[in-house]
Amino acid sequence: MQEAAVPGQRKSVVAWCFYDWANSAFTTLVVTFIYATYFSKTFAENEAIGTALWSRGVVVSSVFIALLSPLLGAAADRDGMRRRYLMIATLVCAVATTLLTFVSPNQSGAVWIALTLFVVGNVAFEVGMVFYNAFLPSLSTPQRIGRISGYGWAMGYAGGLVCMVVALLGFVGLGDAEPWFALSQVDGFHIRATNLLVAGWFLVFSLPFFLWVKEDKVPGQGVGLDLRGAIEDLKETVVNIRRYREVMKFLLARLIYNDGLITIFAFGGIYAAGTFGMPQDEIILFGIVLNVAAGFGAWIFGYFDDRLGGKATVMVSIVMLIGSSSLAVMAPDKTWFWIAGIVTGIVAGPNQSASRSLMGRFVPDRHKTEFFGFFAFSGKASAFLGPLLLGIFSASHGQRAGVATVIGFFVIGGILLMMVNEREGIARASEV
Repeated sequence: MQEAAVPGQRKSVVAWCFYDWANSAFTTLVVTFIYATYFSKTFAENEAIGTALWSRGVVVSSVFIALLSPLLGAAADRDGMRRRYLMIATLVCAVATTLLTFVSPNQSGAVWIALTLFVVGNVAFEVGMVFYNAFLPSLSTPQRIGRISGYGWAMGYAGGLVCMVVALLGFVGLGDAEPWFALSQVDGFHIRATNLLVAGWFLVFSLPFFLWVKEDKVPGQGVGLDLRGAIEDLKETVVNIRRYREVMKFLLARLIYNDGLITIFAFGGIYAAGTFGMPQDEIILFGIVLNVAAGFGAWIFGYFDDRLGGKATVMVSIVMLIGSSSLAVMAPDKTWFWIAGIVTGIVAGPNQSASRSLMGRFVPDRHKTEFFGFFAFSGKASAFLGPLLLGIFSASHGQRAGVATVIGFFVIGGILLMMVNEREGIARASEV
């Protein structure tokens, strides 16, 4: 990692990457594998309805994320308080996750309480990523940004992996082995208690970031949240949108292909359980293997990103995602589904990492957080479509038909990405 760091900022780069290690516990355990599967199985009369309800929670949180991210990003650029906003977002996510532990599926209003807490936590998590990602350009150079972004994603997958192992051994139990902690299994409390692990993990391992990553000074810093000024900044960006043509073309492509990726992450565990009959412990093992594959892919492809460019790296990942998603839909048994999942993991990391680094190359220095707000917007503005279509087709035609809908998002997103001129986008960023 040292050779990829900007001289004098190696400690800051390591601390920045550790935030990825910290926050991935939430996406791995809550959003994807453990709590999402637990909710879909226990909070409704059957798993199909539970899947549909969970998809609605994902949709609602996506709408809030899309609306808030550009606005809060512009506000952070105005007052130079990205670090403070990231700390608030981290705390809100941790508190909401903690409270999920104590919502039993049998209590009154359990579905809506659990979904509300999930939405709050998920929105806080994703908004926090706007502030976090905006630090990347100042910690790297255009020649090294792919590797640093890749290191971050790899650290994230590693963090999710280690946290998953702790959850498996300590809370859920592996096979016939007893878990480390003798927690009550009534109404699945031992599974819900993994949310306590997630919250603590997030808070503890995010500390290096807040201790060592410094923020660029902004004139007038500390005046507080200026939403009116942020709105004016957003208006100015929209008025001058032609300056950022390649950025907008890229964000449109990502708006589509990321929908497919979000849907896979949100419903991979649910699909494994419902279609292939995977028990909870096997789903966790499946998640562990995917994290290893994704971390390896993000780490290795970071070097290709810097050599070939972010666009080429994302294109390769999209082509492979089309193939792995098709295999997952047609898989006749668990063995083939495992193969599809591993391939998906290997290329999912590079897809996300190279998308982030490509955006980092495109952003003007004075609009870093605002543009990463648009980056988050592109990841969520239409993100309801993937889960919504999957939920509709799963309810009417089965889970295989629902998962098949993600292939279209990758195909359309890849076609749009082909129209992006990476060199032109980088040149424009240095002019404004």
